[in-house]
Amino acid sequence: MLPEFEPELSASDFKGWFGARAPVAGFDAYTLEIGFGGGEHLAACAKAAPQTGFIGCEPFINGVAKLLGYIEAEGLENLCVHHGDARDVMAAMPAAALDQAFLLYPDPWPKKRHHKRRFVNQENLDSLFRVLAPNARLLVATDIAAYADWTLAEIKQHGGFVWHAQCRADWLRAPKHWPGTRYEQKARAARRVPHYLEFTRREAPVPGAL
Repeated sequence: MLPEFEPELSASDFKGWFGARAPVAGFDAYTLEIGFGGGEHLAACAKAAPQTGFIGCEPFINGVAKLLGYIEAEGLENLCVHHGDARDVMAAMPAAALDQAFLLYPDPWPKKRHHKRRFVNQENLDSLFRVLAPNARLLVATDIAAYADWTLAEIKQHGGFVWHAQCRADWLRAPKHWPGTRYEQKARAARRVPHYLEFTRREAPVPGAL
């Protein structure tokens, strides 16, 4: 199934990425999930919003296979599945084309010497800023408090995104209609606390601002 659902990255627009599975006028909105793991969150979102085109990236083939199983079982047509690096997908995207992006439970690379490998960094935030439309949503979820702090520091340095949390409860409460992930269930079972950091993309960066 994978060749059928792989995005055509050389196409000039998202309609071409989805091929014959795209509506004649294209989808109403587009969402990216970076590192979808087992695909349960992405599949649930795609099922709930059939008029949205979802693009998922995952380097591990077992996760890709699980997502394809959900696609087959549910008859989903509004998904593109990239078995590889999300950075390649973002580089091929048109500017300001996404309405939403998810980064859920990324590898925290806990050792200090590995921090440079964390996905949330200035280069990747530049890419997200380019492909997200103004006022588009970016949601980063992590169960590692140190990674949440790292994310907020990187976001503040970049200045291209607004954080809307007003109190602690705002980032500890899952968004409405949240389908969750299996990793999230394991985190809760291990008594690790999920953090939901929700941002919107500014019109222009204001470095040092949240």
